[in-house]
Amino acid sequence: MIRKAYGFLACLSLWGLSFSALAQTDLNLLRSAAPDRAAKLAAAAKAEGAITLYTSIAEKDLKPLIEPFEKKYGVKVSTWRASGDSVMNRTLNETKAKRYNVDVVHAGAVELEVLHREKMLQAVASPHFADLMPGSVPAHKEYATTIYSMWVQAYNTGSVKKTDVPKTYQDLLDPKWKGRLGYEVENIDWFVTVVQSMGEAKGLQFFRDLATTNGISVRKGHTNLTNMVAAGEVPLALTVYNYMPEQLKKKGAPIDWTVVQPAVARANAVGVMRTAQHPAAAALFLDYLISEAQPIYAQLDYLPSNTKVPSDIRKYKLMLVDPEESLDRRDKWRKLYEEIILKGART
Repeated sequence: MIRKAYGFLACLSLWGLSFSALAQTDLNLLRSAAPDRAAKLAAAAKAEGAITLYTSIAEKDLKPLIEPFEKKYGVKVSTWRASGDSVMNRTLNETKAKRYNVDVVHAGAVELEVLHREKMLQAVASPHFADLMPGSVPAHKEYATTIYSMWVQAYNTGSVKKTDVPKTYQDLLDPKWKGRLGYEVENIDWFVTVVQSMGEAKGLQFFRDLATTNGISVRKGHTNLTNMVAAGEVPLALTVYNYMPEQLKKKGAPIDWTVVQPAVARANAVGVMRTAQHPAAAALFLDYLISEAQPIYAQLDYLPSNTKVPSDIRKYKLMLVDPEESLDRRDKWRKLYEEIILKGART
């Protein structure tokens, strides 16, 4: 029995876990509304000492977000970064294989909703939920929105005059845009939300007309598409995230962006795994991302979910992607998207 006990402790050591920290972590603390929750959570997190984060946040933005947390709370953050789909799939596969490597997941709200439906996340109560934009926390409270990524229309300032920039979706049907429009291949949620904003029948007809008359050049990767606009290969991109052309613009690239309203935004959210080996540290990191890290997000040109943090992006009328709509009617919308946008698209 003694040998078995030492073997078990050795396994915990190999997994990078602290047996004493795990034994002392009270999971009720994650859902507590007590005044001393923050202090107790910080103490428990420090005892656990580390978390593993799976995230789709841009690689270059991880360091400015994570370093302040590590320094303040004494918790080491190990990260694995990939696309939202890849983050979701790895989390699903590892959990089903009973490999509990990840403590906290930060990806698109659609991907987090999938994890919720698979019963892989746990509810957390945070006092900072009250400061977030409406709709940032679902009723089940198993994830919370950290930022909203707004899709904007980026254009090359050398090939597109500012006076010619489209102001409405109907402006995109002008023949001058024939062969000049770029589109990121995975942006089905933007397509769906714009269609719904117009009314389904009218919206679908708009995209059929756009594809037929002016054509759409489909590209892979938002960063790639943004760089192609800056290089002049794509005069106008319909679907890039606002912070991407803004960051290049600040570096002097010949790129700018506009917003055809209503603008479409998708939520990026954070959730704590039910199988988290460092649950207090994971919950503390969630709290941090929706409070102390929010000004950092703003400095990186994201739209913070916390309404206490000012952002120029808040002036735009936003339509938010509905994660449940995206999942519940995925087959229907995927078929229409492939038929209208992808079929015969230029590459």
